[in-house]
Amino acid sequence: MIPQDKLEQIVARFQFLEAKMAGGADGGEIADLAREYSELKPVVDQIEGYRQLQTDLTDAEAMLDDPEMKALAEEELPTLRATMPEAEHKLQLALLPKDAADARPAMIEIRPGTGGDEAALFAGDLLRMYQRHAEAKGWRFEIIEEQATELGGIKEVTARIAGEGVFARMKYESGVHRVQRVPSTESGGRIHTSAATVAVLPEAEDVDIEINASDLRIDTMRSSGAGGQHVNTTDSAVRITHAPTGIVVTSSEKSQHRNREIAMQVLRTRLYDLERSRVDAERSEARKGQVGSGDRSERIRTYNFPQGRMTDHRINMTLYKLDQVMQGDLDEVIDALIADAQAALLAEMV
Repeated sequence: MIPQDKLEQIVARFQFLEAKMAGGADGGEIADLAREYSELKPVVDQIEGYRQLQTDLTDAEAMLDDPEMKALAEEELPTLRATMPEAEHKLQLALLPKDAADARPAMIEIRPGTGGDEAALFAGDLLRMYQRHAEAKGWRFEIIEEQATELGGIKEVTARIAGEGVFARMKYESGVHRVQRVPSTESGGRIHTSAATVAVLPEAEDVDIEINASDLRIDTMRSSGAGGQHVNTTDSAVRITHAPTGIVVTSSEKSQHRNREIAMQVLRTRLYDLERSRVDAERSEARKGQVGSGDRSERIRTYNFPQGRMTDHRINMTLYKLDQVMQGDLDEVIDALIADAQAALLAEMV
């Protein structure tokens, strides 16, 4: 049973925000009020729908004592009673604590693991998979930094994905991704197992992390590339080292000023993720690897090309549509991961 006092508090807060915004809040406050209002609106809609269903159910039960209305009540009651559990479940989901970073853009970092050239090629496949997924969702996908291999694989890549609810969905991609297939370089037709690591970080805002200039070492260097007349002509690439953590970020666009902006944004994002991981670990060791901690030490998924299957080991889910998955069709597995995470949160609340 959902506590009525909790519902009252949420509705009261929503009404306060509504009145405050209508009364003319100052410019510095209106953005925060509007953000909280938009977050509470769907929750309050669920509360109102749930309460209306409760009222309808009570009224119908009272009608049973009225001979003239009894037949109508007996007709309505089965539907109302059957609808109540689903409405209560939806309200419980709406009341779950939200990850403050869910609405943010995400930085995604992909690196090859074990497997040499084949791992680097697989890392490139994952990059294209996420790019296609982002395009299908209407999100913006921008490659920030990319180092390619001679065979067309990826040594390391950082990309930014922006759009509605990006981190809320993409955070479940963090982990070790394993591939089983016959490499193009394999003449004997033997199946090889390789891996790549994916890290999905919520993009930090300026107010999230304070970085002391004295903690930074900023180096400029010549951009590297595939060749051409403009390569190695200017010291445009930027490398920033954060001394307290040892984090190193680079950016090698043509503009040195733009490179500083990009590198600082990536650095803020990594430091923000580090702090989120520390806080999350303190709150609950049990949830550290699954819900928002960024623990990427375990294998999360296997892509088996000979069998055409993808298996997500966290929820024991296997899909025999690997071609569609590699084309960016990730909604089915991500929806299942979200449902599993919500079930774990509901169990904690109980």
